[in-house]
Amino acid sequence: MSILANQENFVRAGMTWQQHLKHAIRDAETLAKQLKLPLDSICRQQSQSDFPLFVPLPYLSRIEVGNATDPLLLQVLPTTDENSTGSGYSSDPLQEKTYTLGPGLLQKYDSRVLLVTTGACAIHCRYCFRREFPYSDSPSSLEAWEPSLQQIEADQSIDEVILSGGDPLTLVDSLLEQLIKRIESIQHIKRLRIHTRLPIVIPQRVTDNFAELIRQSRLRSVIVVHVNHFRELDKEVETALHVLNSAGAMLLNQSVLLRQVNDSVHALRALSERLVECGVTPYYLHQLDKVNGTEHFHVPIETGKSLIEELRGQVSGYLVPKYVQEIPGKKNKTALL
Repeated sequence: MSILANQENFVRAGMTWQQHLKHAIRDAETLAKQLKLPLDSICRQQSQSDFPLFVPLPYLSRIEVGNATDPLLLQVLPTTDENSTGSGYSSDPLQEKTYTLGPGLLQKYDSRVLLVTTGACAIHCRYCFRREFPYSDSPSSLEAWEPSLQQIEADQSIDEVILSGGDPLTLVDSLLEQLIKRIESIQHIKRLRIHTRLPIVIPQRVTDNFAELIRQSRLRSVIVVHVNHFRELDKEVETALHVLNSAGAMLLNQSVLLRQVNDSVHALRALSERLVECGVTPYYLHQLDKVNGTEHFHVPIETGKSLIEELRGQVSGYLVPKYVQEIPGKKNKTALL
């Protein structure tokens, strides 16, 4: 069951993606009311984190009413488990500060760099490894990005630029166009990769203007979306993803292995099959990054290996994502199987 009928109408009433961001759920009382859950059951789960609740309405519409353990709800609901930190958990588990070349510019691997374009997100995922990232230090305009772009221009070994955040698609199309055209002007850049959750959370973000920007770019566009559960992929999301495919973008998905969300063969298989229906290749299944407040999502690596082995026995090879872990200091992601 989706959420209340009047809310369903509101979601589909022609709101722009910016309006959806503006009207996102930001408090426990509203969340409990929309999902017909007792307020005290939601409030008891509230953490004391500075990382607030933020759930846009299109995503909310996919959460089962009255189900406090819905796998989509668990990804966005702050819990008291976030108030405790286990051994090995930290504010910067991937040691990204050590890879910073300049404001908002990171290089972890050879031949590609990552540009942190914004601290704004489409939704606040409770397991986010950048939930304590110093976004205030990152540039947010073409002028402010220019020093980093000049660094990229000076390094002929770089052939791919990754736009990340936050979520780069929270930038308006006109600003994105300026940034992408500036990157296109760097002759040794061949590929543009965009890491985003917005086409999943708010499919209205895939505007005609954005699709045309991808279609006309000289760069090979790779759009990496983030889906953890097959129920995140409703018909509106499927349509948005097909638009991106038609614009010539390569679509890949990254998931995080999360306890009580997708830590079963059934959930992983259903996700991969639904992704392929939507024109997206299952790319990576990530072992959880150990950021503070996320230990309750942890799935042991041996369990993850068993899940992937079992999945291999049930589906075609292209439906099996690579099970990986990002380890600071390594020149690539580490395959766990």
